[in-house]
Amino acid sequence: MSSQNNAVNELVLKGTTTIGVVCTDGVILASDTRVTMGYYIAHKFGKKVYKVDEHLGMTIAGTVADAQKVVDILTANAKLYKINMNRPMPVVSAARLVATILFNNRYVPLSTQVLVGGVDETGPHVFNLDPYGSLMEEKVVSTGSGSPVAYGILEDKYREGLPIKEVLPTIAKAVNAAMKRDVASGNSYNIIVINANSYKELTEQEKSELLFNRGN
Repeated sequence: MSSQNNAVNELVLKGTTTIGVVCTDGVILASDTRVTMGYYIAHKFGKKVYKVDEHLGMTIAGTVADAQKVVDILTANAKLYKINMNRPMPVVSAARLVATILFNNRYVPLSTQVLVGGVDETGPHVFNLDPYGSLMEEKVVSTGSGSPVAYGILEDKYREGLPIKEVLPTIAKAVNAAMKRDVASGNSYNIIVINANSYKELTEQEKSELLFNRGN
């Protein structure tokens, strides 16, 4: 059991930079795209931010297979919830479902750390979950081996009570900084914006413009 726990902790800390931020009008989820196996770069443009529903998304860090299993279960249950209840699944319900999945596998842990973010009737929310199902709601959070570098930017620039438009340059610069300083993060990055009306992935041009925004 001890060796399994140590393996999980090591896997979660290796590779990846993911970020989740709450804004006044929605949430931002971001990640780099490099997929590593130790010092080997297995894929340069891997997907680490997943769309669960029009109002809901999640990021993954850790072992890809374990993370994708959680994504598939949450996505299927979100669709069933919408069919049965005739309304979208609340963000907190999605986060608690993921927490239950991770906790139920605690004896042979799923080596993944997840951020669940979205907007519902109660507003924008971001939840941070560890491999054992611990659940914490955050205003700004980063996971993965690049997170210490990302936090350096986020804690300096991020302020609560700002709209998405004003926070986006900070997120782009935080991911970009982690990619430059963390060997397991790199190649490119994705930024997702979720508000009350849509789920949108920023284009390459939009991301480039954010990095050269001098006002943040």
